[in-house]
Amino acid sequence: MSPYGVGLGHASRMLMLAEQVRELGYEVTFSSFGEATDFLVHSGFTCEKVPPLELSWTSEGAFSIKKSIASLPYQFSNFSRQLNAEVRNIAEFRPDLVISDSRLSPLIISKAFRIPSIVILNQIRLLLSPSLRRIRVARLYEEFNGQLLGALWSFADKILIPDLPPPMTISEKNIWRVSTTSGKVKYVGFTAPNPTIISERLDEARRMLNLSSKKPFIFLHISGPVLTRRPLINLVLRAFKELEPEIQYAISEGKPGGDASPQKISDSGWYFQWCPIRDELFTLCDALVIRAGHASISQSIQFGKPFLCIPIENHGEQLANSDKVSKLKIGISLRQERLTPETVKEAVLNLIADEQYRRNVLHLMRFSRGLNGVQNILKEVKPYL
Repeated sequence: MSPYGVGLGHASRMLMLAEQVRELGYEVTFSSFGEATDFLVHSGFTCEKVPPLELSWTSEGAFSIKKSIASLPYQFSNFSRQLNAEVRNIAEFRPDLVISDSRLSPLIISKAFRIPSIVILNQIRLLLSPSLRRIRVARLYEEFNGQLLGALWSFADKILIPDLPPPMTISEKNIWRVSTTSGKVKYVGFTAPNPTIISERLDEARRMLNLSSKKPFIFLHISGPVLTRRPLINLVLRAFKELEPEIQYAISEGKPGGDASPQKISDSGWYFQWCPIRDELFTLCDALVIRAGHASISQSIQFGKPFLCIPIENHGEQLANSDKVSKLKIGISLRQERLTPETVKEAVLNLIADEQYRRNVLHLMRFSRGLNGVQNILKEVKPYL
């Protein structure tokens, strides 16, 4: 299994699948890079580290177009090194099946070795930033690049989309209108866990954070590239402190291997470097603040919680996801470049007060519960083993 290594969304859904496959008696090994490597090793699996492929970020936590273009020679070099690493990994492990999550190099090498492969993917096309898409040549490039990537993803025997089928697909702009994947695409539903939290664990979480039933509880769960987290957490924290008489809150930085004990940062606020009771807080909260990554949005829907999503600036995929959130009216989307403590405060209060967000997300939750993404992927995997 080879998940993309930036953030933990890809690795998390692969981990759930790996645990199911291992329970059936099969051996599983991983290859990845970045934070995902440590996360998977801490979760009890072997993970071979390969050269990284990641985007570039500014100190303010935005996607940097200039830095990303400047790093292209380095990225091409690393991709070649990654191919070499996967030749070694696949030749040594000799798998019956290669499962990639949003990574091309394992698919290319498995094709060369004539080993069956499956790719799990919520972004067939790479969307450019809105500023670039205003240029006609850039739009033409985006379309050409989408068809080319579609052809490369089609090296896999199957392309499984961990999303809801149309018209409710969260990642619609990243998936639709790619003709080169014709006949291989299948929607399997969200791969976020269906929450089944026992009441004793919820009571323990309430006691740990001294939560009151008389005030709304907001959970800030930030994931994604390391450089994008801290600027957003700092800004939202300022907004939360001004809201303190009206709310209580907890913040998770999502740092693998970080301190798992909560630190009290104000009368009504707590901070985790790594939150060991994440699912409990998802269950207990009245609203969430998240990035606009596909995994974060699908988790929020699975728990039936309205949310404020703040896409990474200039990040085409997250901006497209956040547009669909606004269209479905399951949460509020705010652009990072126009973010202030005042806009965050207003959005959080609207989420709490306006019942339409809760009704809409609960409707989508009920629909999504009928599509167990992990089990549906497992059904596609079993015939190859």
